[in-house]
Amino acid sequence: MQNFLTIDYLEHGNEIQHNVFHLLRNHQILEKLDTYKPIVVGTIPIEINIENSDIDIIGETSNFENATNHLTENFSHYFEFKINQLINNNEICLTCNFRIDTFEIEIYLENKIPTEQNAYRHMLIEAKLLEKFDEPFKNKIIELKKNGYKTEPAFAKVLELKGNPYLALLEYEVD
Repeated sequence: MQNFLTIDYLEHGNEIQHNVFHLLRNHQILEKLDTYKPIVVGTIPIEINIENSDIDIIGETSNFENATNHLTENFSHYFEFKINQLINNNEICLTCNFRIDTFEIEIYLENKIPTEQNAYRHMLIEAKLLEKFDEPFKNKIIELKKNGYKTEPAFAKVLELKGNPYLALLEYEVD
């Protein structure tokens, strides 16, 4: 299985991954987020991104006021910058969005180690499923995404999982 804790694999991946690698490096995005232990997650690392997929980066913070100031200081000069504090699963979290070139970047910070966050856990399960099943499985996921499905609901539909797709995917046993 791919090591997703660094972005080295992106440099030698497909064209989008290669472009994302260079964008993140050239703008020192992860270096500016180093204090939050950032990890790139989502569809781009596992090659199921579609045309408007964003670059998702998760991280950890317990001080949302300082994080807001830090993100504003480092990224507010980018196009379409916005920052929001919200409650997700009864936990405070912070999202920061902005655009560089043709890519939207979303930074998601919560008071949890990034490798324990659902976005990372989902991605690992999805990566295992993509390894386990054939190309038509991957193509079904991508087609559902093109038709408006979010990633986890697309996997849940193809796997015929019942209930909340986000929870069902976390409970799915990949052999």
